[in-house]
Amino acid sequence: MSETIETLAEREAAAELKGGSNVDHEIQLPLNAQYKEPAGQDLQGLALSPSLASSEGTGLLSLPWEMVARIVSHLPAECVITVLPQVCRALRDVGTDSAAWQLRARRLIGPQASFPLGPVDGFDWPAACLEMEQLMGGWAQPGGAGPDADWDRAVRGEGPGGGGEGAHQEGDGGPGNDGEGRAGHGAGEAVEDREQEMGTREVDEAAGEMEGERMERAMVDLGEGHGQGGGDVIVGCGPRPGGPPGASTGLEHFCLPSVHIAEVNCLLLVGPEGGLCASGSRDRNVILWDLRERQLLHTLRAPGLFSSHRGWVWCLAGHGPLLCSGSFDSTVRLWDLEAGGAECGLIRGHAAVLCLSCQADVLLAGSVDKKVSIYDTRAAEPLVKSLHLHGSAVLCLAADDKYILSASKDGSLAVFDWQAGKLLQKMKLKSYIRSMSYGGQEVWAGDSRGILHTFSLQNGSLRAVSQFDVGHRSLVTGVHRSLGALYTCSSDRTIKVHLPSAPPRTLCTLHRQSAVNGVRPAHPTPHAHTL
Repeated sequence: MSETIETLAEREAAAELKGGSNVDHEIQLPLNAQYKEPAGQDLQGLALSPSLASSEGTGLLSLPWEMVARIVSHLPAECVITVLPQVCRALRDVGTDSAAWQLRARRLIGPQASFPLGPVDGFDWPAACLEMEQLMGGWAQPGGAGPDADWDRAVRGEGPGGGGEGAHQEGDGGPGNDGEGRAGHGAGEAVEDREQEMGTREVDEAAGEMEGERMERAMVDLGEGHGQGGGDVIVGCGPRPGGPPGASTGLEHFCLPSVHIAEVNCLLLVGPEGGLCASGSRDRNVILWDLRERQLLHTLRAPGLFSSHRGWVWCLAGHGPLLCSGSFDSTVRLWDLEAGGAECGLIRGHAAVLCLSCQADVLLAGSVDKKVSIYDTRAAEPLVKSLHLHGSAVLCLAADDKYILSASKDGSLAVFDWQAGKLLQKMKLKSYIRSMSYGGQEVWAGDSRGILHTFSLQNGSLRAVSQFDVGHRSLVTGVHRSLGALYTCSSDRTIKVHLPSAPPRTLCTLHRQSAVNGVRPAHPTPHAHTL
């Protein structure tokens, strides 16, 4: 009997929150209107425990705190965060209850998983729950990608310029690829647009260009690189910010025009709210895209060249208006987005650049010659220090204002302290890390076997937490983790979307006809997913 009474009370209160109750109550709380307090009542000063109002009332605020919290837990997180605070202070405070948000997260990830992997103290539960609900709405609802979607079929013919018609690559390319791959065109091609007459400077540049070609050929000989035709950039747009609570959050996805004539190696979202996208390719170009208009803005040109670089563009990084591109021609070029993508700097290294990480005025570069180089992007002589932390090529980097994390083909993972200027820890793994995401004291990394690794980094100490098999059959080429989302992609031609729990809860798998070289979701919430 008591359960029936409680259920009726919950339904009645929920009807009040939705503005649809046919019963005349003291207090009505429609979600689409600003709440006005009835005369003679001061809801701003209501006590929250043991009840929200006097027991003599019959409205929502007269219910016990636990029942109100339970009712609110069934509302969308966006409604709790943006709407309830406008109603009254009591309902605003319901949305600040950390325990209620933790219960909501538990319901989303399931009873057998743990979340978060890192420290709970200071964790932003409301933001995490909001992101998880948006992720689930965008990727799992009808009209979204679905649990097992074929994006090549879905985007074929969509987007301006017939974006789905470009050639696709078979297998993943690049340093440290143990996945399937077939050598094709591109690596051994002659350099185009070579000047007929060259002075001393031109001869030096040509020598560097030839070295880049030699490196590309070496990668092909090792079965670790190939290029075959056009490259695609696939974009998925999730829920738009500012929409009404409860509105449809189905996923829209499209393919940008096939402008690159070789495989796209790297992507980076830039500009306000990720409205611009930069793509780097084996055709040696960096292209800027307008995602809202779905069109090309600029192909960045280096002075004196008909392309952005003299070798494959392998990695991108940025901070504010600064965009950095690393290439097999052993250079990092700096581009000013506020000046339309004009080149604003050139850093010359000694080996192919495989990974970048950009902080304020500081750029980190990992290269084939086993080094992690630290540059000051403002200085005329930018090199600050070269770190020798590994015994083989440096494949990926992650950093914050305290630590630098670097992973190498030799299977090592190193932690370097910025301030102390010393190596804190070096860990040896059975397989090498190819991709990495670091934030909030959590490190997620994908290895050469298709396995996800999680680490905890606290007070300079890196600790292995767990390993997860999420279904990738080959090299994990991209990992991106945020508070409530986890994206992975692989040379097995799949992209997977997960909740970042332990173990990860996989929402869907997207299938491609070619390898996927990287994933860059919009930050901090999943309004756009660029693959």
